[in-house]
Amino acid sequence: MAATLCRYFNGYKPCGKVDSLKSSCGAACASFEEAGQRILLIHLGALGAVVRSTALLPAIVRKYPGAHITWVTDAPGNVLLREHPLVDRVILANADGVLELCALEFDIALVVDKSLKASGLLKQTRAREVYGYRANSKTGGIEPATEAARESWGLGLSNFEKFHVNRKTETRLVHEALELGSFHRDRYQLFLNASEQTETEKRRALWSNQSLQTVIGINTGCAATIAFKKLSISGHVDLIARIVKQMPSSTIVLLGGREDTARNQTIAAQARAQGLSVIESATDRGLREGMISVAACDLVVTGDSLGMHMALGFSKPVVAWFGPTCAHEIDLYGGIAVVTKASCAPCWKRACANSVMCYDQVDFSEMASAVKTLLVLEKAEPSARLENTPEL
Repeated sequence: MAATLCRYFNGYKPCGKVDSLKSSCGAACASFEEAGQRILLIHLGALGAVVRSTALLPAIVRKYPGAHITWVTDAPGNVLLREHPLVDRVILANADGVLELCALEFDIALVVDKSLKASGLLKQTRAREVYGYRANSKTGGIEPATEAARESWGLGLSNFEKFHVNRKTETRLVHEALELGSFHRDRYQLFLNASEQTETEKRRALWSNQSLQTVIGINTGCAATIAFKKLSISGHVDLIARIVKQMPSSTIVLLGGREDTARNQTIAAQARAQGLSVIESATDRGLREGMISVAACDLVVTGDSLGMHMALGFSKPVVAWFGPTCAHEIDLYGGIAVVTKASCAPCWKRACANSVMCYDQVDFSEMASAVKTLLVLEKAEPSARLENTPEL
């Protein structure tokens, strides 16, 4: 039966692509689309890295035309992937998800995570070919699935190589590890549905005073894993003052998640005490709400965090500061990286006892100037950022 070959076929109800009262399921359906090879992509987390891996999807489709793509991830990564036109199915890495995987088989498995959990999920299904990483079933150690993954695998085993020798971005390293063909420097991709897009336009109109001002989002938070990827409260206030001085016709919007609510309130209060106008975006309404706020900004200033990846997912100009993590691993697609002056960076440490932290050694004047530079470039030619900054 031709219908079973369609990428939208589920076998128990109409797919919703057409009026089920006027058409039947089959090759004659106007929405019939025969799926190509069945691809399993396993990338569980962290959330920013999941967003970064959306840059792999165009390359997957180039190598496997018409591919049907199933993405396995941890919650709430599925919320970020919602609406993506290249992802056919999202499975959560939980007990129900394992049962779903047991019912499926794939032509190709692409494993991005170097983890036992990802390898265990791979074991729950069948895949003809595996690229990326998999566990040694005897030792539990993660190994390259093919020789192509050896370079990125080796970087994880040597801080010196990772911090001081490698100059490839993480997107390129993973692309090569998965053997996805020539590297095209594809962008991250996030998508909003129609109602979310309408809300984005309303929000930007409100924040920009009907486009009379430039909306500059400042993402203040980061995951608790490496807490030093966010600036101090006083640092944020200093940065806001410098940006406003350079860009007086701008609106400053504080971005963040639920864990940043109280912090943003303090930053806003201290900024207002200095006569600076600051808007606090809603931080307690979930990831999709946060995506709308990011999409409503003209430019985003951020640390190495989910907010940075979201901004890149919406092709926003980004000024990003880096302290404990590696600036050279992130492609800002024409954005500007401002790196701490701390001599011990990068380090990836979860805890630090230094008396002067890396986030206290960031040049805020440099960041404010970078904001102005990017906005001038964007106004002159939006594509100039990417074209003028080749990937290392």
